[in-house]
Amino acid sequence: MFNTSTIIGSKIKGIRESKNLSVEEISERSGLSVEQIVSIENDEYLPSLGPLIKVARALGVRLGTFLDDNDALGPVVCRAEERDNSISFSNGTTDARKHMDYFALARQKAGRQMEPFIIEIQPSEEKVYKLSAHEGEEFIYVLSGELEIEYGKETFTLKEGDSIYYDSIVEHHVHGVTGKAAKILAVVYIPF
Repeated sequence: MFNTSTIIGSKIKGIRESKNLSVEEISERSGLSVEQIVSIENDEYLPSLGPLIKVARALGVRLGTFLDDNDALGPVVCRAEERDNSISFSNGTTDARKHMDYFALARQKAGRQMEPFIIEIQPSEEKVYKLSAHEGEEFIYVLSGELEIEYGKETFTLKEGDSIYYDSIVEHHVHGVTGKAAKILAVVYIPF
């Protein structure tokens, strides 16, 4: 198994360098601090999805570029046994999404506009979450367990077989119902 955060950090640095951009330029374009950019590139931490999207925009690439393994132009099949490499969109802070393991389903598809994931959500006793927002839309289908989504001022509870589609520009947080695990199919669309 490989460490996906290492691959993402080195890909970000490689793309930045190939475009002859300085860390300071990426910081200015993304609104993230120079220290955050350096920390990401050096694999000290992987940011949550929102800041990662800002870095992608600052570099002029799709979010999926950081996850791409190949450049398949046709259909891409992802076998169940190939999903053993998870990605953590967590920065290691106490309010980060350390409770979620993302399994990318289309890393080989070049030019994709959507990012499909199977996400395993670990049980948590937390009751207060830091909401985040980013451009785009998200679709979630609950495969197993029970899910809670804080969306703006509303909270939605979803059970196995339920789904939700929302604009991700509204502050939100996805987590299992207190003390319960869940498994979801999530498709994230981020306009480029």
